[in-house]
Amino acid sequence: MPDALVLDFGGVISRTLFETHDLSERALGLPPGTLDWQGPFAPENDALWRRMQNDEISERDYWRQRTSEVAALVGADWTEMSDFVRAARGAAPSEVIRPEALAAIKAAQDNGIRLAILSNELDLFYGADFREKLPFLSHFDVIVDATYSGILKPDARAYAQVTDALGVPASACVFVDDQIRNIRGAEDAGLIPVHFDVRQPGASFARALDALGITRRAS
Repeated sequence: MPDALVLDFGGVISRTLFETHDLSERALGLPPGTLDWQGPFAPENDALWRRMQNDEISERDYWRQRTSEVAALVGADWTEMSDFVRAARGAAPSEVIRPEALAAIKAAQDNGIRLAILSNELDLFYGADFREKLPFLSHFDVIVDATYSGILKPDARAYAQVTDALGVPASACVFVDDQIRNIRGAEDAGLIPVHFDVRQPGASFARALDALGITRRAS
């Protein structure tokens, strides 16, 4: 059975910014309903998201544009995505962490599963001090962040970084990500992929735990 769980951060461990528009609007002093882009929750109404999904722009390009738009709304001089995220989420970061993620992390720990994060932009988007406000991150054996490595998923080297750091073969790792391009990259690299549907977080984590054999262990 696999013995390592590798999670993306944004969208998998944390709720997406699409899901927390109400928190962002309150933190930024914007009227309710101001932020109306919904990404995967209403792709038909988010042309920029569709461009990203079609690989016309990168995920970073998407969030640069949204950061610029929100900065203009609040009269801020933001230059990085982390400026937006800190302003929108910095006061209470625990509010945006998925309870389903915390439950899955605990289940993995209880079953002796090693834990890792493989993110393209953890500190780039959230800021380095964000981690200090989330004590559960101390339970992770490995955190690989392309903010520093510059090697982005779905590059095969990104997956190799996390498996090498864990000291396990790719086939021993269940990898969970909400972006299908990263799931395909993980599969090509030999990891066991579980596509995370942000619209169904509970079911997505159940599939990941099942891939780890935790359901079978418990029974």
